[in-house]
Amino acid sequence: MLFLHGAGERGDDLNAIKRHGPPKLIEGGKQFPFIVVSPQCPKDHWWNNELVTLTALLDEVVAKHKVDQDRVYLTGLSMGGFGTWALAGSTPNRFAALIPICGGGEPLLTRALKHVPVWAFHGGKDPIVPVKRSQDLIEALQRNHGDAKITIYPEAGHDSWTATYDNPEIYEWLLSHKRTAKPEG
Repeated sequence: MLFLHGAGERGDDLNAIKRHGPPKLIEGGKQFPFIVVSPQCPKDHWWNNELVTLTALLDEVVAKHKVDQDRVYLTGLSMGGFGTWALAGSTPNRFAALIPICGGGEPLLTRALKHVPVWAFHGGKDPIVPVKRSQDLIEALQRNHGDAKITIYPEAGHDSWTATYDNPEIYEWLLSHKRTAKPEG
């Protein structure tokens, strides 16, 4: 599972990555039934500008470790939610399933993702990233007959990731999916 953190964790202090999501849970002792890769985005950069770097990182992990390439999952929160949509859109045949949290992106990119299961999460009262950003992408996927659903926490603000990553159902959902499309070439 590739995890993309939010804007607040950018920089060069790797401990910052442990503030939220799977890295925080691992730091607390949780064990996952898969490799969790948690890169750090440089200060003043965005995941959308790091797509080539992220792809190279995944290639390196696959080359050096025993990875089932049909079970590579992608998730991220806030800036990482936007990065999740962007990376999946640029490499649509790489991932088995996506969990973007309080993210957004260009609905047009969903045409390439209709074969990838997506479960998006968002806070209904998010003051940073409007819930409509996630809704628009899920609706675009559904119009293209994609396997897409969204969970909106009605009272949550921007932090919709804590409840999401604390929910064991998301990991079961991820593991229930295998990649259906193979990379070209």
